[in-house]
Amino acid sequence: MVMQTGLIFHPYMRPGRTARQTFDWGVQSSIACDKAGFDTMMISEHASQIWENIPNPELIIAAAALQTENISFAPMAHILPHQHPTKLAVMVGWLSQILEGRFFMGIGAGAYPQASYMHGIKDAEPKMLNDMVRESLSIMEKIWAREPFFFEGKYWNAGFPQEDAPETEEDEQHMLADFAPWNGAFPEIAVTGFSSNSPSMKLAGERNFKPVSIYSGIDALKRHWEIYSEANIAAGFTPDRARHAVSHTIFCADTDAEAKREVMEGPIGYCFERYLIPIWKRFGMMDGFAKDHGIDPNDADLEFLVDKVFVVGSPDTVVDKLNVLFEQCGGWGTLQVESHDYYDNPEPWFHSLNLLAKEVAPRVKLPEGSKAPATADA
Repeated sequence: MVMQTGLIFHPYMRPGRTARQTFDWGVQSSIACDKAGFDTMMISEHASQIWENIPNPELIIAAAALQTENISFAPMAHILPHQHPTKLAVMVGWLSQILEGRFFMGIGAGAYPQASYMHGIKDAEPKMLNDMVRESLSIMEKIWAREPFFFEGKYWNAGFPQEDAPETEEDEQHMLADFAPWNGAFPEIAVTGFSSNSPSMKLAGERNFKPVSIYSGIDALKRHWEIYSEANIAAGFTPDRARHAVSHTIFCADTDAEAKREVMEGPIGYCFERYLIPIWKRFGMMDGFAKDHGIDPNDADLEFLVDKVFVVGSPDTVVDKLNVLFEQCGGWGTLQVESHDYYDNPEPWFHSLNLLAKEVAPRVKLPEGSKAPATADA
């Protein structure tokens, strides 16, 4: 199987961008990705972070629905503890219908305590948030099934009413709106994981969800697949690396020198210097990269990331780097390219996306036997 390409739109917009600019850049990016031949676009949901300033990814998805033809969209992710499950289930079902199936759904517990605090969740422990995710998802699935129930849970109450019988053949007043996802099938659900022992990967395996790894080093990436596949097999499923997506910082230009210069001096470097490198060091998120290359995490700087961690270069170089990663970890199905703020000058970014879709991805393939047998001994 040839590697697929996707975009993940956080969106890493520099402070000072207006809501309109962020929205415009999201829609522009979706159109460019669709034209380039990208398979998917994931759009993050954040209520608190100024660099990641999209509280409602579904608005960008809806705006892009009528301006794209082939690309599939997902919120990545709807933060389930922050929303009532029925409201979210109805919105997701309707959006899936609008996109006529070009939709899958990312779910998460929330990475930022400030956002949880804004939604009335104070000092929440990860276990509580993960419990909320499971309860919310069970309610959403009942809503989509459209069978009568009433549920009084630990965190939410919800139900689906009995449809009244019609009084005459022409009577339509009793009918309930159908907001089940497209064709009545539940959407594919995806979850992201970052930490080496991510509980999200275990949940994905247990429920046969799509695993999405935020790249945090080769050891963590291999561990993600181990956790996912072990849980997947234990639940009676067959792990398939083609479903695994990996989110990473990638930039492609006509030459290696041009690509490195653009990353070091352009929007990607600007974001890392002012936002991501300080956060990664503060919360230990640089540790995996440092371990891979035998350095102190405090010594990691932008040039180290560009040369040793990111996948940056000409098409030939990017292909070589990705194939090395595939050899080290076993490969994955979709490369989710981390988006950045090229709003002022989109041409280098859109050129990179075109090179990745047309000259890189067709030359990167999953090895044979990427499916594991569904036995506990696999």
